[in-house]
Amino acid sequence: MPSQKQLDRIRKMIEPYCIKDGKGFKLKHFDPGDTGDFTKGDKEIFKEALDEGVKILRELQEKLYADDRWSVLLIFQAMDAAGKDGAIKYVFSGINPQGCQVFSFKAPSQEELDHDFLWRCTKNLPERGRFGIFNRSYYEEVLVVKVHPEFLSGQRLPKTGNNIFEKRYTDINNFEKYLHRNGTIVRKFFLHVSKKEQKKRFLERLDNPDKNWKFSLNDVKERQYWGQYMEAYEEMIRNTSTENAPWFVVPADNKWFARTIVAGAVIDALASLDLEYPKLDKKKLADLDTARQALLNE
Repeated sequence: MPSQKQLDRIRKMIEPYCIKDGKGFKLKHFDPGDTGDFTKGDKEIFKEALDEGVKILRELQEKLYADDRWSVLLIFQAMDAAGKDGAIKYVFSGINPQGCQVFSFKAPSQEELDHDFLWRCTKNLPERGRFGIFNRSYYEEVLVVKVHPEFLSGQRLPKTGNNIFEKRYTDINNFEKYLHRNGTIVRKFFLHVSKKEQKKRFLERLDNPDKNWKFSLNDVKERQYWGQYMEAYEEMIRNTSTENAPWFVVPADNKWFARTIVAGAVIDALASLDLEYPKLDKKKLADLDTARQALLNE
């Protein structure tokens, strides 16, 4: 378990990036290259701190699993090459696989299009005692669909008037409020990468044969909509940041810093719960004594 001193340090570090009330939110106020009070010279120190954070997460996850009252839903949204996969892989490398479920949401299937926009994510929500990690999510419906409104025609929606995205913000907020009331802690991460850094990472994928498989020509095509995507992300965060389901705008140009912010936010969320190992009643304690004596007498 993290000490109070560690928690205080973590909370101070993540606080500037946590949006609990999106009113007046402006994405331009957040620098993708920001590293807080630290410099690239602190990179190795951060790696050590992150490794320690992974160990703390493992301990908290075991307690979450044993307590079996809460579940944790972690949502990752970002432009391509922002580092979602790497953050998930690294930060949760020490988690017991039995207590963690990861889902990546691509373009919706025909079956998914025949349901409401929350359906495919709803059926993959984490059970009590477990982490659920969504690599992309229902937020695609107010991001890529907003940038490419032609996708709406494929959803064959009934006519419900204008402002469909405003209605979806409302639906999402109500859904996340419902999750919180029923014991699912929601934390959302927008990995904020710059257009310049994305270009650099795309070129690295092209130059490295081992990373060619990650590249799609569509990734480059989507860059022409960069401005529209940034507007969509800004409006998403402005309209769906709440006290119980905040967004973290994570500077993602430096992977070491981004991963540390993600780890810190998850540790803080778990530490805020009253997690405890189950307390055994007298009968169970007596059964344990009986079992101990039986083993000693073999």
